[in-house]
Amino acid sequence: MRFEPVAPVRAYERVVEQIEQAVVSGALKPGERLPSERELMTQFGVGRSTVREALRVLQAAEMIRSRPGDPRGPEVLAASPAALHRSMHRLARADHVGLAELLQFRMILDGSAHLLAAELRTDDDLTGLDTALEAMREGVSHGYAEFSRADVAFHEVIARISRNPLLVVSEEVVRGVVLELIEDKLEHASNRTSLMRAWLSHHAEVLDAIRSADGAGAAHLAKQALYDNYAEYVPAAQRPLLTPLLRS
Repeated sequence: MRFEPVAPVRAYERVVEQIEQAVVSGALKPGERLPSERELMTQFGVGRSTVREALRVLQAAEMIRSRPGDPRGPEVLAASPAALHRSMHRLARADHVGLAELLQFRMILDGSAHLLAAELRTDDDLTGLDTALEAMREGVSHGYAEFSRADVAFHEVIARISRNPLLVVSEEVVRGVVLELIEDKLEHASNRTSLMRAWLSHHAEVLDAIRSADGAGAAHLAKQALYDNYAEYVPAAQRPLLTPLLRS
């Protein structure tokens, strides 16, 4: 057999790995400070340029905040939903991730979010969904832009009901990228009004299932609607990636 060449690991990457691990494990907490550059050089046994490159990478990832001339050392930052949003968006737009994978992921996310919404919703949550649905209803006559904003608001309320910021961010990113990839669906639709009314009817069914605490029903409605609306954009050979989700 033959082994493949290995990529050399740069010293700054090892510094980044150790600091990341300290943050993830809780050994370094938000608001705490890293040692000074000189102390980091001593502890890691590396030069100033290596420490500065590691700090640059960590700051770009929004794990630390470093101010020039600050004698207290870089500050450890709390996990940021905005940073997660940017990272997920880059991943979702990567060349090796196609529409089939994105749609599959969204079906999983939406199904889970709708199930949780039916189980966890409060009266205030239902009021928020009622408000968004009414705005969608008005948007049918006011135009697609207004309808779309209300549609997004409806899904945002459902995601927030989970009380899980990871689900909220993931839903937002994947929903946005899928819409970017198939934005011509309404652009070239022969009858936008009919399409909007069909989506409005679907959302009303979803709200009824959530109001009735029917988690399985709400989840199925979400996944089926995604498949019905977007599967035609997925190559036929890849659609088997999606159909198992319609049976769960």
